[in-house]
Amino acid sequence: MESDLLGAMKIPKDALYGIATQRAVDNYNITGVRLNHFPEFIVAFGMVKKACATANHKLGLLPRDIYDAVDGACDQIIAGKHREQFVVDMIQGGAGTSTNMNANEVIANLALEAMGAKRGEYAKVNPNDHVNLCQSTNDTYPSAAKLAVVLKHRPLVTEMRALVKSLRAKGHEFRDVVKMGRTQLQDAVPMTLGQEFNSFAATLESDMSVLETVVERFGLCTLNLGGTAIGTGICADEKFSEEVIAALSGISELPLKSPEDFIEASSSTGSFLQSITGSFKKHES
Repeated sequence: MESDLLGAMKIPKDALYGIATQRAVDNYNITGVRLNHFPEFIVAFGMVKKACATANHKLGLLPRDIYDAVDGACDQIIAGKHREQFVVDMIQGGAGTSTNMNANEVIANLALEAMGAKRGEYAKVNPNDHVNLCQSTNDTYPSAAKLAVVLKHRPLVTEMRALVKSLRAKGHEFRDVVKMGRTQLQDAVPMTLGQEFNSFAATLESDMSVLETVVERFGLCTLNLGGTAIGTGICADEKFSEEVIAALSGISELPLKSPEDFIEASSSTGSFLQSITGSFKKHES
């Protein structure tokens, strides 16, 4: 049993999540597509929470024993464990609050178990007061989303490079194989199979000229962590944003930075929109 301001409710015995997650499962059963369908997003959230705990401990806001337990819990999430515990629907109210609380509760309960306590004993490790310290959904969720995109981006670029190389090799191998080129779904004029494969490679190379610059051009490594609810940094230590970005850069091995204007960064989805539409605009031109 767990309680909140709305009352008490039962939580499954094997659940690492708590009452906030359970209410979200009940209230936002919209698409059936759960958070655990997106492993990179969960890993990114684990990284964000680990960085936040590191910053809070360094600033003297999180005691050593709680920090160690939370840090270890985050490491488990980053390693891909407990993915089945992320059960909220990807479409939800509150700008992603249910996702943030799902992560907070799972991490808090893992930390409690590491400290020899029972799940739900939030007086010792609290999902809000400890795991979510100096944070808001409005800075952790978009930061984790951007980080997830970047984590997905690197292997995509690597695989596309390998595919281009393979297609070029086939272009050379099939340079003397003659076939019919087609227009309007009908045989038209001769070409070589090598020319066709080289054209496939050229198409991907054109796409990659945009894809390889997306992360830098559209600010996907600029995170509003520390801006909290609306970008003013309310309820966060004034040095938190600097410390958390430094910690997260080390954890993710990415050149992350804070925005010049936290308020703008907290309300803008431009990075996501531009990274998608930028490719279309290039081909249109």
